[in-house]
Amino acid sequence: MVPSQEEPGAFAQGTSEAQPPGSAPPGAAPLPGLGPSDVPEAAAAEKVEVELAGPVGAEPLEPPEGGWGWLVMVAAMWCNGSVFGIQNACGVLFVSMLKTFGSKDDDKMVFKTAWVSSLSMGMIFFCCPIVSVFTDVFGCRRTAVVGAAVGFVGLMASSFVSSIEPLYLTYGIIFACGCSFAYQPSLVILGHYFKKRLGLVNGIVTAGSSIFTILLPFLLRVLTDSVGLFYTLRVLCIFMFVLFLAGFTYRPLASSAKDKDGGTKGGNRFSLFSRRKFSPPKNFFNFAIFKVTAYAVWAVGIPLALFGYFVPYVHLMKHVNERFQDEKNKEVVLMCIGITSGVGRLLFGRIADYVPGVKKVYLQVLSFFFIGLMSMMIPLCSVFGALIAVCLIMGLFDGCFISIMAPIAFELVGAQDVSQAIGFLLGFMSIPMTVGPPIAGLLRDKLGSYDVAFYLAGIPPLIGGAVLCSIPWIHSKKQREINKTTGGEKMEKMLENQNSLLSSSSGIFKKESDSVI
Repeated sequence: MVPSQEEPGAFAQGTSEAQPPGSAPPGAAPLPGLGPSDVPEAAAAEKVEVELAGPVGAEPLEPPEGGWGWLVMVAAMWCNGSVFGIQNACGVLFVSMLKTFGSKDDDKMVFKTAWVSSLSMGMIFFCCPIVSVFTDVFGCRRTAVVGAAVGFVGLMASSFVSSIEPLYLTYGIIFACGCSFAYQPSLVILGHYFKKRLGLVNGIVTAGSSIFTILLPFLLRVLTDSVGLFYTLRVLCIFMFVLFLAGFTYRPLASSAKDKDGGTKGGNRFSLFSRRKFSPPKNFFNFAIFKVTAYAVWAVGIPLALFGYFVPYVHLMKHVNERFQDEKNKEVVLMCIGITSGVGRLLFGRIADYVPGVKKVYLQVLSFFFIGLMSMMIPLCSVFGALIAVCLIMGLFDGCFISIMAPIAFELVGAQDVSQAIGFLLGFMSIPMTVGPPIAGLLRDKLGSYDVAFYLAGIPPLIGGAVLCSIPWIHSKKQREINKTTGGEKMEKMLENQNSLLSSSSGIFKKESDSVI
């Protein structure tokens, strides 16, 4: 359900989720079209990236395409699965929190409890632009290890609270920030170890989210029923501890032959807090990308569509418990979303390869249409089998929305600026994903059922999809203006060259005439 922030090179393959920002892998070529690199601000950002990468003249190391990289891949898969598997299975924890902290005297308990999961998911996205800077400055390994440690502390602290309010800090902020800092480097590091196989590797890594989404709801239900909420959170700390150890596998590759000779390969590469010289950039964020009108519209339309996106993930289990009390294995609805979401990522990612340019946006429009429609159909399902069918369709188009996010970003801003473009977008997405579920919980508390909440949750995706429909027209119009301007400049330059040629020819002819005389 959650976009995975993959290496931009992987996005170009069209088979992976949208992820937090990272540096483009070696060999990534800029895509045609207008990009902020045409303006001075973007040129300054490029200079910053060069300064961070190392001294001028350093020879980039070719990705080894395997070896230690396979272990890095497994570690990144565990990270992807544990971070978003826990987030996607939050419906089970939501029900357990209501039982643990619920009170008949508190008529806003669903509203208060919904803030825990919403804050957690929102903070993961909100931190994305910041994490990209930390990864650039401090490296993947240090950022990931410290992030996993912070997430472990937040999750462990959550198991000792006595009321719902402290969970806003421990689970919603500390745990989520740690997850965000651990997650983004796990995808950036893949482009350091793989190039030719990057599409395959990203597909395997992002499958971790679907696998954990399928398995964790059953595990969490068994744990919450047998040992309770607090011991369940302590068991989940094991996942974060493994994630902490996995971060140590993200060892950096030597950037030049000089680094190898200096012992970087065998010495400092294995040191977590080894000293590394770098020039602090003057400008961390490249706001010039918002000068691209099509991207600006996209960055508004996507968050607008997501105000109801996370509502089913938080409240669906509670709704099922109220509507289908006699059903067993109610967690199967979340499992269905996880299965078809994985299928949708692979299927529509492949389809997107055959859709030219910015027209890929129409696939996102289609996905938002079905996500909104399925959200509205949830209250209409009086049979459990019908609800499963709705969840299967919703998961399929959820995977469609995720898989083509980065390829669209590539088309809109080019390869050089795609990292921060995705980072800003994910940051904007944090607002609606944080606000939506608590509003749905408040409606449930006031009206006594989730029917109105799910009906309203289906409206924003339809509105956001309508906004996105204008992007291909805006982009093509801008392209025509650029081509027209470029054509005029080429004609002027050609005339100047002809004039200078004629001038030089006349000068030579005059000299020859003088010599003859």
